[in-house]
Formats: sequence, structure tokens, C-alpha cells
Amino acid sequence: MTTEQNFPEKIPLFISRSNISTELNKTGSWRFVRPKYHEKTAPCSAACPAGEDIARIEMLSSQGRYRETLETILLENPFPAICGRVCFHTCETACNRSGLDEPIAIHGIERFIGDTAVRDNLTFSLERLPDNGKKICIVGAGPSGLAAAYFLTRLGYSCDVFEAETEPGGILRWGIPRYRLPDAVVNAEVQRIKNLGVKIICNTRATQNFLEEAKDRYHAFFIGCGHGRSLKMNIPGGNMALDGLDFLNRMRTEKTESLNNGTAAVIGGGNTAIDVARSLVRLGVKAILVYRRRKQDMPAFEYEVETAVKEGVKIMELFSPSSIAQDGGEYILTLQPMKRSGMETDTGRARVVPDGETTQALRVRRIFTAIGAEPSEPWQLPSEENAETVYLNHCAFMANNPPFLFGGDLTNPTKSVADAIASGKQSAMALDIFFKKGLNAITDRLNSCLVGNGPALSMERYLDGKRSSRNPDMVSYEDINVDYFSPAPRIKAESLSLSKLMNPFDEIETTFTIGQVMEETRRCFNCGICNACDNCRIFCPEIAVDLQDDQRQINLDYCKGCGICVVECPRNAMALEEEV
Repeated sequence: MTTEQNFPEKIPLFISRSNISTELNKTGSWRFVRPKYHEKTAPCSAACPAGEDIARIEMLSSQGRYRETLETILLENPFPAICGRVCFHTCETACNRSGLDEPIAIHGIERFIGDTAVRDNLTFSLERLPDNGKKICIVGAGPSGLAAAYFLTRLGYSCDVFEAETEPGGILRWGIPRYRLPDAVVNAEVQRIKNLGVKIICNTRATQNFLEEAKDRYHAFFIGCGHGRSLKMNIPGGNMALDGLDFLNRMRTEKTESLNNGTAAVIGGGNTAIDVARSLVRLGVKAILVYRRRKQDMPAFEYEVETAVKEGVKIMELFSPSSIAQDGGEYILTLQPMKRSGMETDTGRARVVPDGETTQALRVRRIFTAIGAEPSEPWQLPSEENAETVYLNHCAFMANNPPFLFGGDLTNPTKSVADAIASGKQSAMALDIFFKKGLNAITDRLNSCLVGNGPALSMERYLDGKRSSRNPDMVSYEDINVDYFSPAPRIKAESLSLSKLMNPFDEIETTFTIGQVMEETRRCFNCGICNACDNCRIFCPEIAVDLQDDQRQINLDYCKGCGICVVECPRNAMALEEEV
């Protein structure tokens, strides 16, 4: 049998074809629900005290649009390179990506963007309202005071910042060790604020007399001088202990030699105590951190505690100092064992009580205290007798003539750089509302600027920017179409051991490379915002999604309201609404 005999004869195939367009058949008339582009709020943004638009930041970074990324950050936060190093990134705790594998390394990406701006000397002309003729006095050039000056200047105010120390920065310069925050980073980001026209006057300590004399020259005052006096241990021999915050200050201002490989005790469980202990390790000292509660109850940031332990800091938990005695060139620190009482404090930490009458002696060469701090003077706190004082979550507004605002560590329940920035921003907004609409309008107007369910505020929303149209509803993990995302490991910055550093106070963690940033930002869900993936156009059976000037629009003449575009949107940036 030949090959031709295996197959039937070919028969022509005729397909009918219309010669007219079907555009006349406007199938949109069948619709009873319609899709719309409805960008929502990412939980990371709501969890960020500074209220950064993190979903958009990650999206722009993934596209290599670093200048736009930096502009987006600077709308809400003047310190990206600083926060990329020292922020405790609550944003990552809230990250939806953790439902699939691990949260996005948001702080590492922010550090890369901040460092890129510093390295390339990038400058920007952020939106700034016209000069309104009002002049503000700011006491303290720490993160809250500098942030207040930054946002007030953008709102059209003229700001003078008075600082008691020789250089601006506050805790950024004098209380955070160089291995966490180098001077060059602080200098560069403070300079950005100076470039706005903010005047910083150093070596000038504000007093009550100074403020009284200055009332004729300023329309308002912001007090953000921080906690300048360390708390003392009320125990026998407590005055023999050294001030941990003062030690960190001297580490920044003086050349501190090795402490002869002795042993030192650090009393406390906060970030200052951890910084003191880690600094001592770098000076060749065996550091023992004594804390009266459990390790998990320490107010210090968890990552910092873990890093301290890796570097060799020993933590003695559930011990409280009861006395200090000198013995030759050393000290005997007597410790009282503690135990949980079965109750919790208002902050959720375990209450502890003495565990019997036995004590334990610890022989050390030096003892440092870092058990907290308080304002140096009573006038640095808002007066409780003033009936017209508005207490907000990050600041207090005292409606005197002129008005006084108090912020930073003086009013923040959480003592962090990000919360200090939030305090400066909220103060700037509150003062602007006061001058324009009065004291009673402050709360309602601030509520209109909340990111999600708050308490973070957005300056972009306050200025009626694009973000003001964002739906406050937060996107949950269940709202994400995870079929479009594959598990991928979180990128980690390289960490160097102390033994590999030429200088033990050099940074131990490196900045991401461009490749690492691209890889990490692609893991981001970009919760609630459109990143132009075009799934809506690809899957629309009616081809009813038009692209005009890079904007996607629904052609309602043909959209049947099937909702496929909404279902196939990976990041929940669309919604269906009832046809009216």
C-alpha cells in the first residue's frame, strides 16, 4: 500500500468571517457589577511609625527606578540611610510575604536607597509650600527635632534648631555606636535638612530664660531635647557604677583604649545596655549583661540582642543588683536572684519578685548602668495644669501664646528613631492645622491622614498627593493571589565577624548590592497597588481593559462585570462594586 493510500483526499475548510465590526454590540449593558482600580494599603506601611509607602518603594526599586524610590521615601522620612541601619523594622513583622516564606528585607532595601543617594550626592526639590512668614524655634537637634524642622520647612515655615552639643544629631551621633551608624551617614542626612534652609545653631543650651526671651521672636516652639539624665540605681554603692549613656558618648568623642581584657557588668535590658555591652566586647572586655527579667522580656530589639550574644555578650537573666562594694581595683556586685510572679506588667512583660534570700557575688573590673533616662529639667515636659493641652500619640500640643509642642522621647511610648521621626511629623502637621483651623480641628484633620488604621501618618496625604486616594483598607495575606508567587529565600546582607574587621568599630553588616536589591524586591507582593503586571488586560475575555498614557481603564461599554480581572490581580489592587 502506498503512502497516498493511507490518507483521505484533502478537503478545503471554509470558515465564516464577518465583514463588519462587533463594536456595535455593547455587551456592557449586561453588567450588574463593575470592576475598578482601587489601590489599598499594605500592612507594612501601617506598621511603619514613619508611614512610608513601602509597597510602592519596593515596586519602584524592583524596576530600577531608584531616584523615584528615594523621592517616595523622602515624602515621609528624611533619614533613609539612618533608618536602614538602626530602625527595628516593625514593617517586616507585618509583612504579608511571611505567610508564604519570609518577610521582605525592607530595612536592607531602604539602606541601599539611602546609601545610593549619599554616594551619588543626589538632590531633590521636594514639594514645598510658599513661605508663610511664621518662624519656629526647635530645641534639640536629635531625630525628632530635625524631623520637625524638615516637615515644617516643607509646609512653609522658617525653622531655627538649637542644639547644646557641638554637632547636630542627638542620639544618632552621641548614643549609637559607629559600628551601627557611621558619622558619614549622619552628616550626609543632616546636610539634606540644612539644604532645605533649616538653620542649626550648636553649642547653645536652651533654658527657661532662653525660651522666655525668645517668645517675641518665634511663633511656636517644639521641645525635642530627649532624655538627658540617666536613672541611677538606688542601692548601696550605686554611685560607683559608670553611666552607660555617657560611656557611649565618650566612645564617639574620644579615643578609648582597650580596657585590659577585664570583665565588666552592664545593668539593664534596653538598647542602650546592649550597645554598651557590644562596645565593650570591641574593646577587648568580657561583657556580662545583668537583667532582672527574662531575656524575652528585654525591651531591646530582638535582633540586637541576638547579635550581642553571637558577639560574645553573656546575659544573666533574672538577677537584680542589690549592692556594689569596692575590693582593691575591682568591684563586687551582689545580685539577688529573681523569679516570675505569675503576673504581667502593662507592657506585657513578666513581673518578678525576689527568689529567696540567697545572693550571688560577681567580681568585675567595671560596672555600667543603662536602666533608663529621664528629662533633665521639669520644663521639658508639657504642663499637666494646662487645660488646653492636646495629647496625641506621638506628641503633646500646649496651646499657649505662643504654642508649645513636646515630642521625641519626651512623649513617645516607644523610644526609637522611627518613632522620633513620627513625632516630628505629627508635630509639624498639628502646628500647621492649629494656625490654619484652630486647636479643635487638630484631631479630625490628623485622622484624615492616617495610613490604614493608624497610628502612622502620611505627609503626602496631608498635602493631598496621589496617596490621598488610597483606600485605607489593609490587604491581608488571604487577599493575595499567591498562585502568582513562588517561594524564594530572603536575601541577607553579608555580616562580618569581629575577627575579620581591621577596626572593631567598623560596620559589621554590608549594604545590599544592586543585584541583591533587584532579587529581594521581586519577592515583594506589592500589596494593594498596581505594578503594571497587566493580568487584567491579559485575562479580560472582552478585551475591555484599555491602556492610555500608562493608565489602565475599564471600557464599560463592553465590560460584562465577570470579575475575572479582579480575581487574577495578584496583589488585590482591584475591586468589584455594584452597578448603579
